[in-house]
Amino acid sequence: MAISSLQRDLLERLKTDYNRGLTTEEASQRRSREDGGLNSVRPPLNCPKWVCCLLPCINHIPSMKQFRLVQPDDAEVLRDGSWIRYDHASLVVGDVLRLVEGDVIPADCTVISLGMDHADATVVVDETSAATGGGHSNKINSDYFTVVDSHLITGEAKPRQISNKANGTVDATTLYYGSRVLEGACIAVVTATGSRVVLGKLIKEGRWPPHGDLSEEAEEINRLEKEDVESGIALTSMS
Repeated sequence: MAISSLQRDLLERLKTDYNRGLTTEEASQRRSREDGGLNSVRPPLNCPKWVCCLLPCINHIPSMKQFRLVQPDDAEVLRDGSWIRYDHASLVVGDVLRLVEGDVIPADCTVISLGMDHADATVVVDETSAATGGGHSNKINSDYFTVVDSHLITGEAKPRQISNKANGTVDATTLYYGSRVLEGACIAVVTATGSRVVLGKLIKEGRWPPHGDLSEEAEEINRLEKEDVESGIALTSMS
C-alpha cells in the first residue's frame, strides 16, 4: 500500500512524521499552545461538579446521557517512533493514531492508511493514480477496510466503510471525535482537538444531539478548522 499526494501534503502541513509520529518535546510544545492545553469537549450542560452532585437528575437529561456515550478513554499513539497507550486528553494536532475495532475516536482525524501496519510512505500516488517511488510493487490488499459509526455525532443513518482504492491508497476520510470503530483498523493523523473538534462546535452552536443528518455541516466545520489549525502550525514554525 502507498499514500496519496493529498495525505502526504496534509502530513507536511501538520509538521508530523507518519512513521515516527511527534516527539515528546514537540507534543508538549503543541499542547502548551492549544486552548486549555487538553483535548476535552465541554458537555451540553457545563455545570460545576457540585451542582451535578446536588442535582444528579442533570446527568439523566438525554443530551448528557448521549454525551457520556461518545467519550473516549485512551488512545494508541505513535510517539518518538513507538506505539504507546495514552490518555486521550493529552493528544495534540499532528499525533499519529492507530484505531481498532471498539475504539471511540479520541479526536478529529484523517485516515492515512488501513490496517495495523504503516503503508509505504516513500511511494506517493497522485490523483491520477500514477505511483512515484522506486522498487514498489503497489500490491493492493483488498482485505483491509474500516467501518466507522458516526450517527451519535452527525446523525448519519449508516456506518461508513473505508476501503482501499484501485491505486492502493485510501481516501483521506475524516473521522470525528466520539465516533466508534465497528470493524477493522486504520492509522490516522489528528487534525483537531478539544473545543475545535466538530462535536465541540455542534454543542456550542446548540445543534447537538443531531436532529437529522448533519454530515455536510460537519464536513464544512472540519474543513475550516483544519485550515485554521494548519495556518497556526505554519506560523509557529516560522517564528
